[in-house]
Amino acid sequence: MAVDDLGAPFTPRGAVRRVVSLVPSLTESLAETAPELLIGATDWCTHPEELSVRRLGGTKNPDVAAIAGLRPDLVLANEEENRQADIEALRSAGVPVWVTRIRTLDEAFDSLRRMLTSACGLAEPGWLAAAERAWSSAEPGTAQRRAVIPIWRKPWMVLGRDTFAGDLLLRLGVRNIYAGHPERYPKIALPELLTAGADLVVLPDEPYRFTAEDGPGFFPGTPAALVSGRHLTWYGPSLVEARSALDAALAM
Repeated sequence: MAVDDLGAPFTPRGAVRRVVSLVPSLTESLAETAPELLIGATDWCTHPEELSVRRLGGTKNPDVAAIAGLRPDLVLANEEENRQADIEALRSAGVPVWVTRIRTLDEAFDSLRRMLTSACGLAEPGWLAAAERAWSSAEPGTAQRRAVIPIWRKPWMVLGRDTFAGDLLLRLGVRNIYAGHPERYPKIALPELLTAGADLVVLPDEPYRFTAEDGPGFFPGTPAALVSGRHLTWYGPSLVEARSALDAALAM
């Protein structure tokens, strides 16, 4: 019997032919691998751009009744992005749910491989091998720069411990100053961020949309790298191009 990333048993009701995804990264992963299986996704599932499936609410407030009404063979979820209450409500309605848990790049590759092969019953896709090749020489080592990585501005929040994005940056020579913080996404006041000793501030365009006009100006004298949130925080086909895109954005 297959188990998901949290160890929950997964027993499909038969061949998986109808899938709802509640996570943008997982939606893109399945759409790139077997688009014919995908019947529903969240409002935040923006890739691929031509995706045309039933929209079923947000990651934090999915329409559980509507999802159950579609009678999917499988719902894809993530323990960080989706609420446990919604996952349990779906399971109580008889809907099989596969939950991922990802904190590092290596975990992402393993999780995606198991999700697509064990849960969805698919062959391993070519893009997954391409992504592994793209990152094969990027191993965590001695970081050359120390960075703060805000993800929200009202209030200021940053990446803390055990994050996928922090692991990617570490592999690219950038150490998150708050990687040792007890919280994963701590609220840190701007005055403290300005005195944290950062060589660099990394500003993604999601979940908060930092731009050239809204972000760098708060950190005078510190180089700022505006990066794609999809390349920094998504795990899936975006990883094929993420390394080169992030390298280019961080080059300063």
